[in-house]
Amino acid sequence: MREHDVFSADGTRIRLWRTEADGPDVLLSPGLGAVPTLWPELPAARVHSWYHRGTMASDRPADPGRIGVDDHVADALAVLDDGGVERCVVMGWSMGVTVAAALALRHPERVSGLMLVAGAPGDTFASVLGLPGLPVELRRLIGVSGATALKAAGPLLDAVLHRLPVPDLSRFTGLAGLGDLAGLARPTGLGGLFGLGSGLGSGLGGSLAASLTGSLRRYLQHDWRWYFTLALALGRSPRLDLTGVTCPTTVLAGRYDLLASTDGVVGPVAGLPQARVRMLPNTHFLPLEDPQVVVDELDLLLDRADAVHRAVHEPDGPLTSRSRPRA
Repeated sequence: MREHDVFSADGTRIRLWRTEADGPDVLLSPGLGAVPTLWPELPAARVHSWYHRGTMASDRPADPGRIGVDDHVADALAVLDDGGVERCVVMGWSMGVTVAAALALRHPERVSGLMLVAGAPGDTFASVLGLPGLPVELRRLIGVSGATALKAAGPLLDAVLHRLPVPDLSRFTGLAGLGDLAGLARPTGLGGLFGLGSGLGSGLGGSLAASLTGSLRRYLQHDWRWYFTLALALGRSPRLDLTGVTCPTTVLAGRYDLLASTDGVVGPVAGLPQARVRMLPNTHFLPLEDPQVVVDELDLLLDRADAVHRAVHEPDGPLTSRSRPRA
């Protein structure tokens, strides 16, 4: 993976990262403040992504108000243009779903397929705590109030989290009880924080554990006041109407996701003609818990996007598949 800087439309310097796999281009609209290793390795795709404004190595905008959906979409376009990518499949996770969906709606010529993982396309706080009988208005109030309180507590969070020791997860490798711990933690959403899920029940692999340990250490170094400033700006953006999306779309939702309710994740794509929806026994951290599902679904989406392209541009061509033969 390589990183370098690119300038967005408003002149903000954005740090992008790009894998070097020999495969189709895929844009990842990441979860807020997420580092690359929190997403599954996608060996069959050349992945392009970036760090959000003011996080990691990306600069804050000169105008602190330039952190809305349009600004993040502009950053995504800068990443694509830098990589010479005219059109590709776009993935979004968590709050990155809002940016991915907005990109597909506003620049459909750049998006050949859309994968939305554990996130609602706009009005994110309305999907918090999607418990039966809990009104949307109350969910939104809880979400906004919680993020506002955490923003106010930013200096205190910095003082604590920047010094918080992170355990070496590799020492848990092979422990038989890890699967039980994952099973207990999954419904609360806490299991996903450390990557504990159905895919890791037999113990963390050494390289994966080391990667997760480093990722968590890096994640805890955020400027938390700025982090929740970004979260409030994105989370308050209006719900997007996805009826204009015509490309193949895949939605992955976690049944135990307390940050993105099922209705918020699945509802917006219910009427799309090319939508594929999977409800999985996971939390908000589905990419960490079931990475192989994400890999397989992306491979399928790439095939679907390729089939649509060939149907439109090569109607008389052979019906061959883009992907490598499956086992």
